[in-house]
Amino acid sequence: MATNPLRANLILSYNVQAEQRAKSEIEDWKAAERGVFLELFKSEHKQSLLEIGAGHGRDSKFFQENGLQVSCIDLSPEMVKLCQQKGLNARVMDMIDLDFGDESFDAVYSLNSLLHLPKTELPFVLHEVKRVLKADGLFFLGVYGGYDFEGSWEKDSYIPKRFFSFHSDEGLQRVVTADFELLSFKPISSGDGDLHFQSLTLRKPIS
Repeated sequence: MATNPLRANLILSYNVQAEQRAKSEIEDWKAAERGVFLELFKSEHKQSLLEIGAGHGRDSKFFQENGLQVSCIDLSPEMVKLCQQKGLNARVMDMIDLDFGDESFDAVYSLNSLLHLPKTELPFVLHEVKRVLKADGLFFLGVYGGYDFEGSWEKDSYIPKRFFSFHSDEGLQRVVTADFELLSFKPISSGDGDLHFQSLTLRKPIS
């Protein structure tokens, strides 16, 4: 999939920005959402977690330091190198074709990565996430949205500009509940008009 122009642009954008992104600090509200998911994970005595779109590995490292068995993937080779330098089990991989066996993980965590998918591809990736999750497994999905949009984002400072897909709150919940049980949905203001963060905690049904 890396020869796809959309993927190629994303790889280039994130390769260029990898070192700079690694220097950034996590925002308090993102750390809070991550912490809530960790507490739920631990309360259910789960052990293994896959992060999709791990970037430089900040969240995967956090989960690993809290006792989880973590694997992580990213489309950017430069990001994966940074993950590996942190001692993480990281691989270059496209989320639309996860190279893991069925029911490999207790949980999947994805923060601001599925928003780079064309809307036609989102159901396929959700199905892949469901496939690699164990029955009753947890899925944290965090993206930006609040209205419908698809294309290069004019406000993006990255070069080349990245592709984004934004979904309305209702539309996103409709898509994800085709495969998952919705445990929680929380919109968090971004201070940018109608655009806001959408925090979803989901569960793979037992049957």
